[in-house]
Amino acid sequence: MWKINKKANKIALRNPILIEGLPGIGNVGKVAVDFMIDDLKAKKLCEFESHAYPHSVFVNEKNLIELPTIEVYYKQLKNKKNDLMFLSGDVQPVDEMSCYQFSEKVIELFQEYKGKELITLGGVALKEAPKKPQVYCTGNCSKMIKNYAKGMAINKNLYGAIGPIIGVSGLLLGLAKKRNIPAITLLAETYAHPMYLGVNGAKEILNILNKKIGVNVRIKELEKEIKELEEEMLKETNNSLKPARLKKIKSKLRNDMNYIG
Repeated sequence: MWKINKKANKIALRNPILIEGLPGIGNVGKVAVDFMIDDLKAKKLCEFESHAYPHSVFVNEKNLIELPTIEVYYKQLKNKKNDLMFLSGDVQPVDEMSCYQFSEKVIELFQEYKGKELITLGGVALKEAPKKPQVYCTGNCSKMIKNYAKGMAINKNLYGAIGPIIGVSGLLLGLAKKRNIPAITLLAETYAHPMYLGVNGAKEILNILNKKIGVNVRIKELEKEIKELEEEMLKETNNSLKPARLKKIKSKLRNDMNYIG
C-alpha cells in the first residue's frame, strides 16, 4: 500500500504537466528532473510512504542514514498556461505489484490537481557513451507525440528498435491511457554501465522541454560542468569507479542527489 503524506496545503495548479524522473538506465530521467527541481526552485508538494520501498537505507553526506523517498514537487509558472509537477526519488518500487499500485496512486494525485499532460523520462542503453545522444519519443497519444517531435531532433520510430519500457516510466503511460490522460515518454541514449550517469542525455531532454513547455532551465550555465562530469565519469567508469569517487562526482551535480545505478 502507498500513502501520500502532503507537505503543502491545498494549492491551485493551472492545468499542470507532470514530469516523472525516477532512477533507471543511466539515471537520465532523475538527472533531468532533479536539475529542473533545483534550477526552478520547485516546492515540495508531498512524499510517498510505503513498505514497498527497497529494504535499505542511504548514508548521506553527514554520515547519517536516510530511508529512501519518492516525492512530488510543483512549480507555478507566471504567464504560462501550464504549471509543472515533478516526480522524483531515490528508488522505484521493488516489484511488479507495488509498481502498479504506486503508478495508480500517482495518477490519482495528478487527477486531483486536474492534470493536463504526463511526461516520463528515461534512458536507452548503448554499449558506449554517445557524443550526441539521440532522443526517442512514444506514448499513448499520437497528437501529443507529434506536437513534441515537431521541429525537434526526435526519433519517433521505436518499433523494432526499442524494447519494452519497464517500471514506472512505462506503466504511467499505459495507466494514463485508461484514464484518457495524454502521456509521452522521452528516452535519451546513454551508456549502459551501472555507475554511469547519463548527464549528456539529460541535457538533450532538457533542451526539448525548454522549447516545448517553456521550462526555462538555464542549461548554458551548466554545459561546462556537464562536459567535465561526462569526461570524468567516463574515465572513472572505464577504471572501475570506486564508491567514494562516485559519491564525489554526484555531489558536484547536486548536494542532495542520490542515485542508484
